[in-house]
Amino acid sequence: MIKKPFLHTVLSPALLDLYNINDSIVVIIDVFRATSTIATALYNGATKVIPVDNVQDCIALGKAKGCITAGERDGKVVEGLQYGNSPSEYHRDFIEGKTLVITTTNGTRLLHMALNMGAAEVITGSFVNLSSVCEHLISQNKNVILGCSGWKNRFNLEDSLFAGAVVKCVESCFTIHCDSSLMAKQLYELHREDMYSFIRKTTHWHRLAAYGAEKDLEYCVTKDAANVLPVYNGEALVTQNLTITS
Repeated sequence: MIKKPFLHTVLSPALLDLYNINDSIVVIIDVFRATSTIATALYNGATKVIPVDNVQDCIALGKAKGCITAGERDGKVVEGLQYGNSPSEYHRDFIEGKTLVITTTNGTRLLHMALNMGAAEVITGSFVNLSSVCEHLISQNKNVILGCSGWKNRFNLEDSLFAGAVVKCVESCFTIHCDSSLMAKQLYELHREDMYSFIRKTTHWHRLAAYGAEKDLEYCVTKDAANVLPVYNGEALVTQNLTITS
């Protein structure tokens, strides 16, 4: 019998240190909105996206390299950065051929945690690039950690929904003895047909809708709207091209 790799879902960054990730692909999930924005920028032609975990480094790196700087804290654009964390800001006419340096409240922080803990590979995922993520995980035949960024170490629904969508897609290729993966899968199966209405109940929806981000949030749960695979190459997230099967 061929031994299948393991898959685990980590529901909060606060739980990541409970797992040995040295031999694992870590999928950074921050649906509202970091990983949706990263995929969108790369899909629309950004050369690379450099994720940093604090505002000062983002500003300094942007100045040193002449890059676009972007980010948010608590859903709002940070003073000193040029742009925010809305996918709609990074249309092709604006971002193509450019480098984006980005920092966010949850997603870029978790990404650097995974790097510092020695993840074998780091990619980013959201509903907008669901198929690319699943195709890659199946093709690599390695252990997988689905890392939910949550909100300041707290559980959130949207990241868990995406983890569940991944589990649903790839489960036949992995050994999954993980209650959080089972929970995420069942949550996704329960709401996959009413995603737009269900996300309106989430805490993050209410937080970001107060800033007029409703269209952003609907986009962020739209399957394969920016279907590329962002892979961390040691310096930045870049696009890895894949042939996606239907």
